[in-house]
Amino acid sequence: MSGVLALVREDLRDFAGYASARRAQLIGNVWLNANESPWSSPADSGLSLNRYPEPQPPALRARLAELYGVAEDRLMITRGSDEGIDLLVRAFCRAGRDGVLIAPPSFGMYAVCARVQGALLFEVPLRDGDRAWSLDVAAMLVLLAQQPVKLVFLCSPANPTGQALSIAEIRELATAMRGRAVLVIDEAYGEFSSVDSASSLLDEFDNLVVLRTLSKAYALAGARVGSVIAAPALIAVLRNIAAPYPVPAPSAALALAALAPEAVAIAGKRLRTSLVERDRVAAAIRSMPGLIRCYDSVGNYLLVRFSDADAIFARLLAAGVVVRDMRANPALADALRISIGSPEENDALINALGAEAMGKVA
Repeated sequence: MSGVLALVREDLRDFAGYASARRAQLIGNVWLNANESPWSSPADSGLSLNRYPEPQPPALRARLAELYGVAEDRLMITRGSDEGIDLLVRAFCRAGRDGVLIAPPSFGMYAVCARVQGALLFEVPLRDGDRAWSLDVAAMLVLLAQQPVKLVFLCSPANPTGQALSIAEIRELATAMRGRAVLVIDEAYGEFSSVDSASSLLDEFDNLVVLRTLSKAYALAGARVGSVIAAPALIAVLRNIAAPYPVPAPSAALALAALAPEAVAIAGKRLRTSLVERDRVAAAIRSMPGLIRCYDSVGNYLLVRFSDADAIFARLLAAGVVVRDMRANPALADALRISIGSPEENDALINALGAEAMGKVA
């Protein structure tokens, strides 16, 4: 066996998974095959919630594939990006034998899923620059040559550090890992970045996986709708080990509505506002006394180091402004991550910080 399937756990390559009542896609008028209630709930708003949903709703899968510019057989809908991360670790890593490589500081779920699976965890820390963080590609390639790494998780734009990977960096890593490991590029914040999506390289590398979500730019964090984009053979493996019904019917309906042309246009306008606001907030923060560093970011957040992060965090909380405390991370012991809100919310942040207002979005 060659290609990406050769990297999948041997015991899962031909695993058929659970044959749910909806997976067979049978056609009928009287449904007596799933032990469901024949009656709709009084709370049902017309979604037929007494019936199990499609495991992969066809209309939503087609719309997501169109949105991301990939073939439908390359895409699997998941419960946010988190489920995709978990499924990938389970598919490739044998407990105590296979490893996951990350580049901290990074999104915490990569390490969490590795630990739950009993996978080995390897780290190549990001390099901390004057204005931005960067990936140490050379050190990552050295470690890959020495350790039993099966999965590499990289976030682009990176959470919480804010930088994006170039297509050249992704190609270099995917080339070096071909036949040995799978490169996963988490593009949860991809809509905020001008860097091309790694999905443009899928035809070139079957060991490349891209994660996307509707939680951020499309304002559906509560609906939990994400996507794994990968080689069709790998998508088939992941579907076989996933829960039988990963996409609730209300979430699928909300996602389709959020991806209608008029809704996409609104999301695009709001995204552009977020980018302008991000630069305004960064400029205001950089005017503050006690600032150590406000990093450049291509996401909808800023990572900021303060000389007294404890006092800043307390001051913001007293004003009712909640930001992400990053100080439990040894590399970020003086840092807070600040999401970009609406112009009004950002004004409240700036006022609470005592920073200089730098103008408002019209």
